[in-house]
Amino acid sequence: MIRTRFAPSPNGPLHLGHAYAAMVAHDLARAQGGEFRLRIEDIDGERSRPEFTEEFFRDLEWLGLGWDGEAGFQSRRLYGYVEAGERLKAMGLLYPCRCTRAEIAAAATRMGPDGPVYPGTCRHKAVDPQGAAWRLDVTRALDLTGPLEWRDERAGPQPAAPAIFGDVVLLRKDLPASYHLAATLDDAADGITLVTRGMDLFPASHVHRLLQALLGLPVPVWHHHPLLVEPDGRKLAKRRGSPSLGDRRRAGEDGTAIVEALRQGRFPAGISLGTGVDLSA
Repeated sequence: MIRTRFAPSPNGPLHLGHAYAAMVAHDLARAQGGEFRLRIEDIDGERSRPEFTEEFFRDLEWLGLGWDGEAGFQSRRLYGYVEAGERLKAMGLLYPCRCTRAEIAAAATRMGPDGPVYPGTCRHKAVDPQGAAWRLDVTRALDLTGPLEWRDERAGPQPAAPAIFGDVVLLRKDLPASYHLAATLDDAADGITLVTRGMDLFPASHVHRLLQALLGLPVPVWHHHPLLVEPDGRKLAKRRGSPSLGDRRRAGEDGTAIVEALRQGRFPAGISLGTGVDLSA
């Protein structure tokens, strides 16, 4: 049975881009008689605010995008993240790092999906682990797993290329886990068979496929959908003040009509589906 999920972070209100993402996950599950789950990714320290979570519930109900079962919360799964981190440490695949972003930017020799690629400064150094971040030795991890592949419904089979990120942080010094580790573990725990998310996260799936192999987790299929973008080509974003769903709901708009318009490809003036995302690693 197909099972999808929508996994917002409660660090700001939902906007039309979130409605589109939730609709895609919901509709793909319903079209095949499957389940649509809701997960709240609420481990982002002080930025995670419970009042936004309550708004998310109201927004999704208003949109007519009902979910199956109880909503899951990352904050209730912290032990699992710690346990996975300890397993990777025991395998000799994680190392502590105390480099700052400025130091990484100054030492980097190439750019990756998230900016300057960490050059491995602390990989073979004696670093005090107290208060440090823990990075995955990607080269060593790939030596252990061998070549890997994953499949996106829209883009087809993909050879896993996690090295495009360099040695990613899995255990952050300020948070229980990075997005890469938490999302991978959560999708496995929730039995997600089709991971739906925006094209901006396409590169992250290379890392997630590696983590699945290292931790013996099931491998889902992915579906990376286009993003709603503004006239300048940038995706809708909370930080740039994209109109919130909550404001539209309180103003008396019809949420189900908004979703139906999205299904039909009818967007507000100046908003469109982005088409310029590079699918290659």
